[in-house]
Amino acid sequence: MQEPFPKRKTPRAKWIEYNEGIYFITICTHNWVHYFGEIKSGNIQYTEIGQYLDKVLKESKKHNRYIEILQYVVMPNHLHAIVEVKETEVSDRACSVPTIEERCNKNQTPVVPLLSIFIRSLKSAVTKYANSKNIPFKWQSRYHDHLIRGVKDCNNISQYIDNNILNWEKDCFF
Repeated sequence: MQEPFPKRKTPRAKWIEYNEGIYFITICTHNWVHYFGEIKSGNIQYTEIGQYLDKVLKESKKHNRYIEILQYVVMPNHLHAIVEVKETEVSDRACSVPTIEERCNKNQTPVVPLLSIFIRSLKSAVTKYANSKNIPFKWQSRYHDHLIRGVKDCNNISQYIDNNILNWEKDCFF
């Protein structure tokens, strides 16, 4: 009998629930391949996958009642978004929203936070679309998140997102 895989250490902060709040997220493609498009003359020219990702982000509220994308930018090999995770119904909490204590309890079966559920569904939708069209595509296995802490923090991140395409050549993912 084969031994089960060991539990992978989460990169998520233990002191954040990832269930309510506003987060800045960055999700990259595997090896930073330019699957989503190219930047030309200060604009992104989407590939078919980039167009689909843009559509999924615009329609995210239809499929996730607890998520609102406040702002985003799709770049050639990554995306940035400001995501608001809203309060859920009490009945939803029992099946999908762990408390900090539950997440830190090593003896309990892990329960996935709402932000992670959204990211997983977004990545899955784009991957399934690419596979259905026989388009080579792969995500980086994880993502970066940052809990937005106040108006100044949010304004700085919003400005960064607004200027991301214009600053593409200076970007670390270029």
